[in-house]
Amino acid sequence: MEPNVRFWVTERRSFIQRFLQWTELLDPTNLVLSVEKIEKSRQLLLTNEDASVHDLEDQQIQEAWKRSLSTVHPDNSTLIPVVFRPAGGKDEIFEIFRVGGTPFASLQSLTLFFSLLAFLPFTAPLVFLSLVSVKSLKSMILPQFSFYTYNTAFNIINGNASYNRHPYESLLLGAGVSASTTFFGLCSHLLQIKLQLKNIFIRKTLPVIILAQVSGVNVVASRSFESTRGIEVMDKEGNVVGYSRRAGTKAVKDTATSRVMLFGTSALIPEVFSYFFKRTQLFLRYPWSLWTLKLSCTVLVMGLMVPLSFSIFPQTGRIQCSKLEKEIQSATEETELFYNRGV
Repeated sequence: MEPNVRFWVTERRSFIQRFLQWTELLDPTNLVLSVEKIEKSRQLLLTNEDASVHDLEDQQIQEAWKRSLSTVHPDNSTLIPVVFRPAGGKDEIFEIFRVGGTPFASLQSLTLFFSLLAFLPFTAPLVFLSLVSVKSLKSMILPQFSFYTYNTAFNIINGNASYNRHPYESLLLGAGVSASTTFFGLCSHLLQIKLQLKNIFIRKTLPVIILAQVSGVNVVASRSFESTRGIEVMDKEGNVVGYSRRAGTKAVKDTATSRVMLFGTSALIPEVFSYFFKRTQLFLRYPWSLWTLKLSCTVLVMGLMVPLSFSIFPQTGRIQCSKLEKEIQSATEETELFYNRGV
């Protein structure tokens, strides 16, 4: 059985335990792991099939699990491209300074700094830029397009990969989803420019609501093949029972829900802080500090929300066999089957 699948199937952790697990997997050093180190870790897990959660006291085994789970796709056992690995969590800035004092103090810290920059501009900074009030629609197209293009690629690469698909299908799907979600993401700004909304509550909450909802739609659209073609469902031993469209639909729905929570919360809280900050004397003296506060707040909230949103649902989902297609029910005597939900 694929080691990553074995880990998530064996694990029956609570939400808090999954959250703590993800804070470890989001270690930014996973972005700069060499292929050799990853292969050694994978070989250790493959040659020690009993190396599971019961061996977490073993530092070598624990590190091998951390490297494997954060860099290897559980469906096809291939390496996830560096810029699309779900890394760069709450310890990223502290890790940079721990390694080299400043981001430019050593080659190691410099490499880590730029590796993190491969991920961060497509998350927190673009959420911040997506909510900036502008009078010209042209200035909003680039950040919106960049944000949804990255999210589309991230969702496709980190989604379920057990169904048959051709590379050109993913490319065409991704292009269509990026273009359409970018357009819908611009709707809030189009409405504000067209209607000249005066109500401050509507002006501040409408972009947040649209950003969150379109982010969820982006997941559903970019992973639509999972619902139409079906994904692998397996028993607790990792034996594939069949392909289920219902399991695929559930996997996409759960991931979309977590993404709405991630980007919705990350966009809303900075807006709330900004509203109250504008009423302080500090803002009156230093108006430019608003943007610093808002960007810092967005980065901080997303740093906390990423592991939290990834932990809402288990990485390997469980579904009752009675809820699946009849052909799958007739193919096994198991009452519960498993599937990869994706990230």
